[in-house]
Amino acid sequence: MASDRDLSSILSEFARTLVTDFPIQGILDHLVHRIVQIMPISGAGVTLITEGAEPRYVAASNNAALSFEKLQSELDEGPCIAAFRSGEAVSVPDVEVDKTFLRFSPRASRMGLKAVFTFPLRQGTEGLGALDLYNHQPVVLDVPTMVAAQTLADVASAYVVNARARAELLESSDRFRENALHDALTGLPNRVLLGQRLEHAALRAQRSTKQVAILFVDIDRFKDVNDTRGHQVGDQLLVAIGDRLRDVVRPGDTLARMSGDEFVVLCEDLEDTWVADDLAARINESLAAPFEVCGHYLRITASVGIAFSGSGAAMPEQILQNADAAMYQAKANGGGGHRILDIREQARLHEQAGLLQDLRGAQTRGELRADYQPIVRTADGRMSGVEALLRWQSPAHGLVAPATVIPLAEQGGLIVDIGRWILERACLDRPRLGDEGVGGELCLAVNVSPQQLMSAHFAATVAAILTSTKTDPALLTLEITESVFVQDGERALLVLKDLRDLGVSVALDDFGTGYSSLNYLRRFPVDIVKIDRGFIAELRNPVTSSIVRAMVDLAHVLGMSVIAEGVETIEQFKRMAAMGCDACQGFFFAQPMNADDLRTLVHDVAEGLPRLPAAVV
Repeated sequence: MASDRDLSSILSEFARTLVTDFPIQGILDHLVHRIVQIMPISGAGVTLITEGAEPRYVAASNNAALSFEKLQSELDEGPCIAAFRSGEAVSVPDVEVDKTFLRFSPRASRMGLKAVFTFPLRQGTEGLGALDLYNHQPVVLDVPTMVAAQTLADVASAYVVNARARAELLESSDRFRENALHDALTGLPNRVLLGQRLEHAALRAQRSTKQVAILFVDIDRFKDVNDTRGHQVGDQLLVAIGDRLRDVVRPGDTLARMSGDEFVVLCEDLEDTWVADDLAARINESLAAPFEVCGHYLRITASVGIAFSGSGAAMPEQILQNADAAMYQAKANGGGGHRILDIREQARLHEQAGLLQDLRGAQTRGELRADYQPIVRTADGRMSGVEALLRWQSPAHGLVAPATVIPLAEQGGLIVDIGRWILERACLDRPRLGDEGVGGELCLAVNVSPQQLMSAHFAATVAAILTSTKTDPALLTLEITESVFVQDGERALLVLKDLRDLGVSVALDDFGTGYSSLNYLRRFPVDIVKIDRGFIAELRNPVTSSIVRAMVDLAHVLGMSVIAEGVETIEQFKRMAAMGCDACQGFFFAQPMNADDLRTLVHDVAEGLPRLPAAVV
């Protein structure tokens, strides 16, 4: 039997290494050899077992012990398996007369095994495997030896549990590091990992003549996808975009997702700048093909900005900022293309960024207002309605033109909120414009951005505003442009039908400037056609005059009324009246004005004062 001194020696050895990171294989190999040295046995082995899986051999003191371990695994029978499943020690003092293991014992006996004693490895009630003690002669182990063997099995269990904990901790640490450096949605490197690689790339570029390029890719109008299709579709589209970009970039390039719909490609060791230009073109071409996502066919474009490290003096963050600025230059150029950084354009974009930042708080600070421009009937020169016009009076920038505010709000994702504000403000102002029977029946026209129209629940928003402001839907006209049909004609058709069901009228603004105006008039529910001011300005041109007359006639055939925009002279007014145009608006009648001034104008006209030139024509 093992002496107390021998057992104490082994336990002391292994206690010193229990909390270390010594490999489990080496520890258990040493354990089985030490057991053979102090106990009356010829061999020892350890097998780890996972329920439902093949038993896995871990350690054996010699080849004979190894063969007995493998035999039990092969047969799925033997003292090792029994001890693992029962959690109790198993003794077979004489294998030749054993009747418990009918398959294992005869084969093991022929292989020279005469006795085996097995002790379970366990962690509480969970079985981990077993420690086997083998002998080439029949033998009976006394109680102290059996207790000592179980103690050593428990030591082995402690090492197994400790090793598993270390492995799980290491795996968890690896997963944490992986998650910290990669985007959870696409699996691409994230901003942190990109920054590390960009820093290394910039350092290498300083020591060589080759350049580093950053391509900043931003998906155009991606917010529309989330607003109209939902965030699940948006997320899956981002995954699909990432997959396409992986196929386009060169081996060795780093493709990362910065945030939202922004991707970045880091290109190192460029021999020439045309390589980055060519890659940007391939990116645009790849993303132009339709995406099939969650049963939807989606078409997108991307704006790509390119910046270079130059002579190697540029700092990593500066390269990234330059590429970001170039991307905004591409976006300002209409999107769907790529640009290399233009320093002069960057200054303009910097100013624009300041405007956008100020615009974000303009509504809260009360800097937005609504002005109104009269719409006049050509038949009698009387005011039939007004168009609400957004104005931003900025303390820092003065009165900012609508042509600047609207694109800026669209770019910054503010147009839906601002559009809701101007619609509600106009509906609240309308009753103030005159007494019932004078200004009470004035129709109200409000422009609607394509992003606003295509946003989620737009028709419900309009209905809520009509209810809260007690506005008759028949007095409201929403003005849209043809671009909504180009983006997603089918969805636009559904939204317009919902608006018509509310009783709201729809006007097609800037008519004649789009690609398929006649087709839109035929397909979509439009009540009013507003002829673009560019045609009105050229009415003296016989060709233009003929085109305008054809527009008026076509709209009337289709049951639509016609309004001429930008009428600035009496000659233009008379020409449009002669062509049968239903109404006009422009500086000839009145400049845009606030609600109070418009109220005064409405009363003056009602009392016969010739404030509107049309009233005396």
